[in-house]
Amino acid sequence: MGSRAEQASAIDDPEGDGPLRTCVATRTVRPIDELIRFVVAPDDTLAPDLRHKLPGRGVWVTASRQAVAEAMRKKAFARGLKAAVKVSATLPDDIEALLRRAAREAASLANKAGLVVTGFSKVEAAIGRGPLAGVVHAADAAPDGVRKVGQALRRRFGDAAEAIPVIAALDSADLDLALGRSHVIHAALLDGPASRAAIARMRALERYRDPSPPLVADAGATSATDDPGTRRTRAE
Repeated sequence: MGSRAEQASAIDDPEGDGPLRTCVATRTVRPIDELIRFVVAPDDTLAPDLRHKLPGRGVWVTASRQAVAEAMRKKAFARGLKAAVKVSATLPDDIEALLRRAAREAASLANKAGLVVTGFSKVEAAIGRGPLAGVVHAADAAPDGVRKVGQALRRRFGDAAEAIPVIAALDSADLDLALGRSHVIHAALLDGPASRAAIARMRALERYRDPSPPLVADAGATSATDDPGTRRTRAE
């Protein structure tokens, strides 16, 4: 993951969420799964590293559209990377498109694994049988259908239904493309690694779009780059 300097500077999260990094836009300290890493591409353009695997010095930004736009406004990428990096004016949209594609690809893999059930009656039946990883609604689904699926979840799981992931990150066109079917509005994801991966990808897309403001800066955060030897503390 990333450069050797980054690996050397990573610290363990005592709460079990893994290594932490500081967001260059908000100065909050978060687990790396809640951040997007950026590096300088060979042509000096800024490249998002969604899988945290690209070589070279990197900087980290909270994985939200708002934080990415704030990093651009503050010119935080060039400062953190210590390079005259070229930042696309459409970067927030470009990242959302990458996250959408990743969500579609993950849903497609879950479907190929035989873990996706579509169609309202089949979704209801799948909820009744279990085990269930989560439920997916098209972002443009009718409220009545969403409500009825929610009722089926409550009948099956009672109060525990609140713990079942319900995702509405992709619209019906995206779901059609991902699953190779027409007019997909509701889907049940049966439990399995591919389903859990798909839910994680779709949740990442939802979080990125979330308009709520990022957390305030953590006074203990001193560096947002991959440089070794910096001190980082957990944001309260």
